[in-house]
Amino acid sequence: MLDAVLGKLARQQDANVLVGFDYADDAGVYQIAPDLALVQTVDFFTPIVDDPYTFGQIAATNSLSDVYAMGGRPVSSLALVCYPEKGDVEILEQILAGGLSKMVEAGCTVIGGHSIRDEETKFGYSVTGLIHPKKILANQGAQPGDRLLLTKALGTGVISTAIKKGKAKQAWIDGVVKSMTTLNKRASEVIAGAAEDRSALRTSGSAWAVHALTDITGFGLIGHSREIAHASKVGLRIQASRIPLLEGAIECVRAEYIPGGLKANREFAECMVGYEGATSEELKTLLFDPQTAGGLLVSVAAKDAGGLLRALGDAGTPAVEIGEVIPSTKPLILVTG
Repeated sequence: MLDAVLGKLARQQDANVLVGFDYADDAGVYQIAPDLALVQTVDFFTPIVDDPYTFGQIAATNSLSDVYAMGGRPVSSLALVCYPEKGDVEILEQILAGGLSKMVEAGCTVIGGHSIRDEETKFGYSVTGLIHPKKILANQGAQPGDRLLLTKALGTGVISTAIKKGKAKQAWIDGVVKSMTTLNKRASEVIAGAAEDRSALRTSGSAWAVHALTDITGFGLIGHSREIAHASKVGLRIQASRIPLLEGAIECVRAEYIPGGLKANREFAECMVGYEGATSEELKTLLFDPQTAGGLLVSVAAKDAGGLLRALGDAGTPAVEIGEVIPSTKPLILVTG
């Protein structure tokens, strides 16, 4: 729905807008000086775990992710709170404390916020980051021959649904909470620290060529992969058997713990996917699973993929090569077994 609406809106003309909403990128980027630009994003949602402190941590981790997905450094944030008028104040305090703990870890200062009365609790942040205008890592720029790297396992959507139904095993809960509260900070620093000047790529030196970057969140792996393919005018080949999965993800699909967002993602994007070889129905389903605070999807030159994988692993954020960029094709994304 939003995709259709945005396409009809008048375009503002401002030369300082380096990244807007034309290609559904992770955040907006606005230049304020020759060597400095703002990265701006906002995200909030309803609780997906029972513990309020953990919910606050997850909401903050998710909100910060879009800045990291541009290669930026978060510096300030504003809290967004929707809370019942007669709600328990101690629970609200725990939500805010959890969020603050992750903002402190990120080195991002909470400088205010806004709250409204709402029967349904919602929480998140508007986050502002900084980046050099020539070091932006948008979802546009992937090149045929690039390798696709993924830094986190899939499955947060289906496991969170199992949690809400009271059917999740403790091991699944522990795994999904760890994933959703792990910042993409270190992974982004490794990737962006090695990203070359986008206006004039060097052909020598130790840095590797990262051409595009996004995070896997609400639209699932296929939805965000589509955005890279569409913005870069390329096709993608994804090897399903290489995709890392959280413990319990397959079991949750088999038990039909399917969130509404997954169904919507599949209805919207599966028409752009072609399947080659044997891929289980459970794995096909998880390709569309909406992720909360998911990992980063990196498009990097083939010659540098191994070096980046090793650097990420050495930094404690192991990644997996899950596919490659190919010339534009129909369907847009090919999934192999």
